[in-house]
Amino acid sequence: MIDLSIIIVSWNVRTLLERCLSSIYTSLQGSASTGKQDALQCEVIVVDNASTDGSPDMVRQRFPAANLIVSDVNLGFTRANNIGIAYSSGRYILLLNPDTEVLGNALVTMVAYMDKNPDIGALGPKLLFPNGHVQPSRRRFPTLATAFLESTILQQWLPRNRVLHRYYVQDRSDDEEQDVDWVIGACLLLRRQAWEQVGPLDEGFFMYSEELDWCRRLKTVGWRVVYIPWAEVIHHEGQSSSQVMPARHIYFQSSKVRYFRKHHGVLAGEILRFFLLATYVYQLCLESLKWLLGHKRPLRRERIKAYLRVLRSCLRAQGEVPG
Repeated sequence: MIDLSIIIVSWNVRTLLERCLSSIYTSLQGSASTGKQDALQCEVIVVDNASTDGSPDMVRQRFPAANLIVSDVNLGFTRANNIGIAYSSGRYILLLNPDTEVLGNALVTMVAYMDKNPDIGALGPKLLFPNGHVQPSRRRFPTLATAFLESTILQQWLPRNRVLHRYYVQDRSDDEEQDVDWVIGACLLLRRQAWEQVGPLDEGFFMYSEELDWCRRLKTVGWRVVYIPWAEVIHHEGQSSSQVMPARHIYFQSSKVRYFRKHHGVLAGEILRFFLLATYVYQLCLESLKWLLGHKRPLRRERIKAYLRVLRSCLRAQGEVPG
């Protein structure tokens, strides 16, 4: 019986994917070397979203034990994860970004914790930046005020505010085991029973907010979401999506709008969409003025192009961007 199915969706991050897979197999070998009869049985499934950097060949050559699914087109992060999960058979499902590295016995630790707590539907470990500092990964469910502030010009103006302090759970220690509303999907362990009850990730989210939406659906039917600090994973953060910055803006913000339309109603979603578009109009005007004044014109030109693309999208996600 397979205990754990690890699903990795990758797009043009060959070097990081290689490090991620190496860390997985090192962790599994470490658990097997204990000699216990109940060593973790694991399958690794890599879904490649039409990479052009040789990622599929690297997986075939370096990690022949991994199951590789190669798409001719970029399916998006959410749909590709659903495809990988449909292919899987483990009691637990781990959604793992390719820009992560598993540390020590994190895989065994997470599975063992879930085995001991059958009311937990999803679990997240402590995420670390490459420099070893803790990367905030615990969240409360967002309010409309949260959406106005998070990753907008207002967050730059008001970096320390009670709304985001609460949203990022900064009132509780990173070293404390705790129930949370949701954890970010860079490393998210799911119980298959809960997955089958709640259903797949909503593919209306091409990327971003899909784990938020899923955890909300999970908690609605009574499952717990838990964060444990003694399982640790390094997260290099945003290495796929950072390759196409305008698309990253579009999908991050349009996913926020979709989430609020879905869970708070059409009016809340439209208020948020028009507010976000207004912030990009402001930034476009600011960058245009700086360009006219001759300040770092190449940089201003790129930002103007990016903001125009965001505005043309009307924050209604369409087309393909990195998964």
